[in-house]
Amino acid sequence: MNRRGEHGGIFFRLLFLLGFLAFLAFLYIVRHPLMRLAGEAWMVSEPTGPADAIIVLGDDNYAGDRAFHAAELYRSGIAPVVVASGRMLRVNVSLADLIAHDLQSFGIPASAVVKFPHRASNTKQEAEADSGLIARSGWKRILIVTSNYDARRAGFIFDRVLPSGISLRVSGARDSEFNPSDWWETRTSQKLFLDQLVGYAAARWELRGNPAGGGAAVFAGHFPRFAPLFY
Repeated sequence: MNRRGEHGGIFFRLLFLLGFLAFLAFLYIVRHPLMRLAGEAWMVSEPTGPADAIIVLGDDNYAGDRAFHAAELYRSGIAPVVVASGRMLRVNVSLADLIAHDLQSFGIPASAVVKFPHRASNTKQEAEADSGLIARSGWKRILIVTSNYDARRAGFIFDRVLPSGISLRVSGARDSEFNPSDWWETRTSQKLFLDQLVGYAAARWELRGNPAGGGAAVFAGHFPRFAPLFY
């Protein structure tokens, strides 16, 4: 009896091992569809509407994709002004200067560009700085432009930082350094995606006491209302 039990135990352990190996093989086979699904699910897409101002978040990429997207939105008549929001690099130079230059090079007249340099070192601080500009300008409808991979996290943060009564929308610009369909193929895209996951988790924790709806951020597509998924 003991030998039969022993043989039975070995048999079930072997079955478990074979099943586990089969599961790993399955994951290996479907790894690309799963990662593609993760990348595309992270994206948020939202129909744009009339706004008092378009705000381009700082740290645009080398190609100026955020500025280019903001210029497209401006030319469509979405808003009368575009804010180049960017941190100070030196005493007399800021990312806001670079973004403002890009906006004008993409066809936005200088009179419609508002340069807004600040000392923010992360998205939460930038949202707080932009909140002051919004209040001083009397704007009530804001369209945030950032990179596609950053839209979910940035929308979550701005939604909890901006004061109530501000209508907030977020538009993700296509980014030449990040393609949600094959983000795992390059080290740069991997870093961008994983940084966003960690950052979103950190934002959820840090802003856990802030109620949603300060900016009433609404996203279409996968998420009918902005769904808190990092900082």
